[in-house]
Amino acid sequence: MSSAKRTGTRAPGAHAADGHDLIRVHGARENNLKDVSVEIPKRRLTVFTGVSGSGKSSLVFNTIAAESQRLINETYSAFVQGFMPTLARPEVDVLDGLTIAIIVDQQRMGADPRSTVGTATDVNAMLRILFSRLGDPHIGPPSAYSFNTASVRASGAITVERGNKKAVKATFQRTGGMCTNCEGRGTVSDIDLTQLYDDTKSLAEGAFTIPGWKSDSQWTVQVYAQSGFVDPDRPIREYTERQLRDFLYGDPVKVKVNGVNLTYEGLIPKIQKSFLSKDKEAMQPHIRAFVERAVTFTTCPECDGTRLSEGARSSRIRKTSIADACAMEIRDLAQWVRELDEPSVAPLLTALRDTLDSFVEIGLGYLSLDRPAGTLSGGEAQRVKMIRHLGSSLTDTTYVFDEPTVGLHPHDIQRMNDLLLRLRDKGNTVLVVEHKPEAIAIADHVVDLGPGAGTEGGAVCFEGTVEELRAADTVTGRHLDDRASLKETVRAATGALEIRGARTHNLQDVDVDVPLGVLCVVTGVAGSGKSSLVHGSLPAGADVVSVDQSPIKGSRRSNPATYTGLLEPIRKAFAKANGVKPALFSANSEGACPTCNGAGVVYTDLAMMAGVATPCEDCEGKRFQPAVLEYRFGGRDISEVLAMSVARAEEFFGAGEARLPAAHRILGRLADVGLGYLTLGQPLTTLSGGERQRLKLATHMGDKGGVYVLDEPTSGLHLADVEQLLGLLDRLVDAGKSVVVVEHHQAVMAHADWIIDLGPGAGHDGGRVVFEGTPADLVAGRSTLTGQHLAAYVGA
Repeated sequence: MSSAKRTGTRAPGAHAADGHDLIRVHGARENNLKDVSVEIPKRRLTVFTGVSGSGKSSLVFNTIAAESQRLINETYSAFVQGFMPTLARPEVDVLDGLTIAIIVDQQRMGADPRSTVGTATDVNAMLRILFSRLGDPHIGPPSAYSFNTASVRASGAITVERGNKKAVKATFQRTGGMCTNCEGRGTVSDIDLTQLYDDTKSLAEGAFTIPGWKSDSQWTVQVYAQSGFVDPDRPIREYTERQLRDFLYGDPVKVKVNGVNLTYEGLIPKIQKSFLSKDKEAMQPHIRAFVERAVTFTTCPECDGTRLSEGARSSRIRKTSIADACAMEIRDLAQWVRELDEPSVAPLLTALRDTLDSFVEIGLGYLSLDRPAGTLSGGEAQRVKMIRHLGSSLTDTTYVFDEPTVGLHPHDIQRMNDLLLRLRDKGNTVLVVEHKPEAIAIADHVVDLGPGAGTEGGAVCFEGTVEELRAADTVTGRHLDDRASLKETVRAATGALEIRGARTHNLQDVDVDVPLGVLCVVTGVAGSGKSSLVHGSLPAGADVVSVDQSPIKGSRRSNPATYTGLLEPIRKAFAKANGVKPALFSANSEGACPTCNGAGVVYTDLAMMAGVATPCEDCEGKRFQPAVLEYRFGGRDISEVLAMSVARAEEFFGAGEARLPAAHRILGRLADVGLGYLTLGQPLTTLSGGERQRLKLATHMGDKGGVYVLDEPTSGLHLADVEQLLGLLDRLVDAGKSVVVVEHHQAVMAHADWIIDLGPGAGHDGGRVVFEGTPADLVAGRSTLTGQHLAAYVGA
């Protein structure tokens, strides 16, 4: 690194402070890392690449970024640290030269029904202040324009405990902007009673059809049966009018059931509290299916879906209410704000303009502020998180990005590259985990991990420039210049799914036929309407299996064996072979080690300091009671089976005395999606984003459906893994399935039988089908942005 000489001094040598130009990592052992040592240049853009599961995230996020955040947290007082998440020191010998790390990951934004793009980025907060100062008529403070704030009025006597105590008359009032009908959600729910119970049966006969409500043992059901409000032996259709009203809408009241005091509440409010107040996306699949069956969500008739009270909607600035402003596309809103010239709020307008312009600059100008945060894709969520950092004055900061090009059309990747280079040129260190050749090409420094995945990875295979990587004999180096070619012949469709008059989100009355029996790719720039077309407009009952980008749920107790249902046949086989109960072979049930409760480690909470996890001394980390490990199947105990890799287990359960077809089928699907290196008992919390996506795909491959809809399956996949994915898609189509893929990766487009291209732009500039046909026709015509980029990719 060069060092500037200071004039007017006798010693021309560099200042000691200028020598710290490297982040040094020595002996990193997080997850699968094998004593990794690297030196990363500061104030440069470094790309970390390698096959999925090679240890990129373990090095960048779990080691460098995690230690930086832990050290920052330690600068706060013990009192403040008590309110912060506790972070353990990563498994590493030396970490030197760290700076403040700002992590911009791909975690989807919380899908709380009250969270929107505006609330997640603080733009709503600025708009509320703007309307509270300039809105006409004036209705109150900023809270009067907030759909998350209810109006409150209270009065009464309060006792002030000071000197001579005395009761004081007090009144309190707060004006909120929440619509009272939908409580700020924008939608109201209508419950289909036929999905809650069978009215031809009595409660004693098991009338309830709600998941988990069993008449013989479930406490909730016993409350209704023994409340005294209804006759448990009479069919529900024979209830009197009063009994039915108490049964469905009764107010909360204490009742005694089997000698225990419990609360009785009408069925409708009970369902609303236990099911409808929760995020639907976070529910278990069978619960979500019940809610979708039983509950119809319609736009609130009082606020027309704006979530705001009549007062908040009536206050306007230049004929525009805050509801109108939030419904605009952000690029239109930015123009509206630019036209406001009010010296009294000039600093606020400047901050608001800068933030809205950042949305447009980063390619999200097509969003609106009232868009629910949970509907953003992983790529959109990541770019929304970038907004607050673009105009930051901070320098000498480390920015850590997790595949910032995910979900981006080739046309948008150049814009993202420019943003990363701008952050670097301001004097920041930029660390990027990435697979796309276009993003790797702009790196100043490349670190390639591998050579394989899981236990076969975790080592640094290469460090150097992009040109040196091309010449290196690593998996990434060999595949960096790979380009898929167009297929000489394409499959013929066996039918079509007809979509007519699609108007979901920004779709503009789209009519299109999605061909069946082939590999169909739906593409277009980000925000052009691809997901709206595929997920929001496919005809109901079309026998569709949808694998979207929603994160898989799982704690450190969950692993590939539990998530895929693989453990079920294995437990039963162990139980049958040994003549005992299947529950003994679950570390979350009767077989769990009593000392660590089946976790394998004992956690010691140290308050504001990082907790300590030590291997359980009784089970030695195996998670099961010693007696359970005496039972064997095929010569192995249950802990040895869970320690196997998918590839080894597929071999083990495929033949011989341990032959188990049910387990072998699931293991075959896991191997098909390239997860043969994972161990069956590896906690889901240690899997990378790409591994989780493929785990979900493997699970859904067992579903019975004729049409598979995949949402960007190449996310998190290395160049070498994309080839394997294309082979898997071909096998699905050859097996008689229809595969529809929402994708930006040119290799997948080139491999398609049929392409549907949406555009031409994003938001209200998109929502139309601009091309339908074969990849060869798209390349030959070059009539769309996709066609131009695909032609350049295949060298046509």
